[in-house]
Amino acid sequence: MSLRVAVQMDPLETVNIAGDSSFALMLSAQERGHDVWHYDVATLAWESDATPQGRITAHAAPVTLRRVEGDHFTQGERRRIDLARDIDVVLMRQDPPFHLGYISAAFLLDRLKGTTLVVNDPKSVINAPEKMFVLDYARFMPPTLVARRIEDVRAFQQQYGTISPELQRDLDRLKTKGIPVDVVFDQAG
Repeated sequence: MSLRVAVQMDPLETVNIAGDSSFALMLSAQERGHDVWHYDVATLAWESDATPQGRITAHAAPVTLRRVEGDHFTQGERRRIDLARDIDVVLMRQDPPFHLGYISAAFLLDRLKGTTLVVNDPKSVINAPEKMFVLDYARFMPPTLVARRIEDVRAFQQQYGTISPELQRDLDRLKTKGIPVDVVFDQAG
């Protein structure tokens, strides 16, 4: 049975095919004979239609993927699709910034329950943001600070110092292999 799979993610032009798990999932779905669509979260919309869940749409395009760096996809014509009627599975894959738009999109996708399978579960994504969920494993982490005040950050840096050249090389090596590094170090001055 062929499925219609829509992937909510960042622009395909920015994908590093060597290490992007969303690209790998899309390619795998395509190789299994499923139709793959791509849309940006900014195109997600809800419209009342006299049903409890409403009509949830996105401007999406069918895509064909290939493992060729720089030429890794072909996109068909973008059009408005109904995520409940036109799609069997939605993969919620965009990278957060975890803000109100991200949360709103998750709540909209959660309304598809019972009609379209949404992976990752929207409420679980909201309840376990990756930057906070990791704090449950603090015993395995190096000294870490989550703060908003610059004074707290400066005190933490004063206590623990700067990044060693060896660690910076390791972080740079991870990044070149397509492994996301969510840390930016600007140690000027």
